[in-house]
Amino acid sequence: MQITVLGNVGSWYCAELERAGRERGHEVVRVDFRWLSATIGSSDSGSIAATGTPLDSADAVIVRTMPPGSLEQVVFRMDALARLEARGVTVLNPPKAIECAVDKYLTTARLAAAGLPVPETVVCEDSEMALAAFDRLGGDVVVKPIFGSEGRGIFRVSDPDLALRAFRALDRIQAVLYLQRTIPHEGFDVRVLVLDGEILGGMKRRGDGDFRTNVSRNGKGEPHDVTDAERDLALRAAAVTGARFAGIDLLYDRGGTCYVIEVNAVPGWRAFQRVTGHDVAAHVIAALDG
Repeated sequence: MQITVLGNVGSWYCAELERAGRERGHEVVRVDFRWLSATIGSSDSGSIAATGTPLDSADAVIVRTMPPGSLEQVVFRMDALARLEARGVTVLNPPKAIECAVDKYLTTARLAAAGLPVPETVVCEDSEMALAAFDRLGGDVVVKPIFGSEGRGIFRVSDPDLALRAFRALDRIQAVLYLQRTIPHEGFDVRVLVLDGEILGGMKRRGDGDFRTNVSRNGKGEPHDVTDAERDLALRAAAVTGARFAGIDLLYDRGGTCYVIEVNAVPGWRAFQRVTGHDVAAHVIAALDG
């Protein structure tokens, strides 16, 4: 099997996938999203390549990053992945799943529509509307970029003056204002890793003096036995987005109610692997083997 990984130079995840692929006798090649190109209307009509490597001749393409870019660049990348899938190339995760999961508004709306518990959320494009939502959400909100991961660009605000200044700053750069009611919690969340409808395991992440618990933000990972209720929420959340491989983030409030906070369709697993001992890359490659 020939597997292409869209990932960053020096990525630990790409190296892990290459190692796991070799162990199963597969060729795994890393390429860079920034060098993606497509040819239309020639003898090789419809061909898609990156860094000179043809992607449409691969058996599978694993998406390991979605680098920042303009709307046009992101749309082109997703279109190219969709064309690969239409030509019979297995794409992990499927383009539609990535499109959903990278969009916090779409993901939250679909989770809520499916009856999954999510924090009360308001999304708008105007700072005055955001300030009214700030009051409606109890005057203590978490503001998130609609696109983003690993806790980047997320901040909490509970002062009306600071809130208005922050909202106006985001308004000026034409950002979408995504506000969620702050959920008081005990300083940890639960990351559950899902692959093809099965639970690979769970990890508890404790914040290091920060309301964000992401390990990339100095949170501390520890083993966690996934409960039946958490298993159900995680599997349903992955199914809502259509993701074969996903990291589902769950957060308990102080009353014990569990909320689905995020579905990550390009999940990291370095800390998860360290605390659980699971060889995640081997599971991913085995899933592509069918």
